[in-house]
Amino acid sequence: MNRPLVITDCDEVLLHMVRHFRAWLHDRHGIEFLLEGNPFAQSMRRIESGDQVSEEDVFAFLNSFFDSEMPRQTAIDGAVDAIVELQREADVVVLTNIKDHFNESRQRQLAEHGIDARVFTNQGPKGEALKRIFDEYRPSRAVFIDDIAKHHASAAEIVPVVGRLHFCGEPAIAGHVPCAFQAGHAHARIDTWDKALPWLLQHLHGEPS
Repeated sequence: MNRPLVITDCDEVLLHMVRHFRAWLHDRHGIEFLLEGNPFAQSMRRIESGDQVSEEDVFAFLNSFFDSEMPRQTAIDGAVDAIVELQREADVVVLTNIKDHFNESRQRQLAEHGIDARVFTNQGPKGEALKRIFDEYRPSRAVFIDDIAKHHASAAEIVPVVGRLHFCGEPAIAGHVPCAFQAGHAHARIDTWDKALPWLLQHLHGEPS
């Protein structure tokens, strides 16, 4: 029988991103980014003019951030130790929504934090990518971890056999993001690794809680 499998997102699950993106936008580009749960394109305004940043510019800033600012990102408290512990009993891979050409730099970035894991890049809802990973590994059990509710909805529709943990490790936005557990698309909502790790181990080896 194959080992259990953990498929985890990166930003706001393993590494802080929005807090560093926000500081970079302010310091380098004169943009205020309000972490209040609104879509990115509705949360950014140019400080001097007050103009809202266009959606096209938002994505350009995101790509520029990942091009040069990955070293800014810091680990979510407890994430590295939790992944190391999970790897004792399961395969762990990272499914991250960034452009494909960032795959190697993301894998290198995680390794520098102490997380040695295969990285899969994706754009859009994650259900189809999750199914491809599941079909490749054919695990005895599997769990998917992500901070965005729509990815859990996609996973629930396309590969419902996979357990789903909604996890947002950034306190500034955790209270604002729509909850996949409340929507019925995740099996749990936990935002700290000290509580998430026991749940994950139980789900991988016992009955879901």
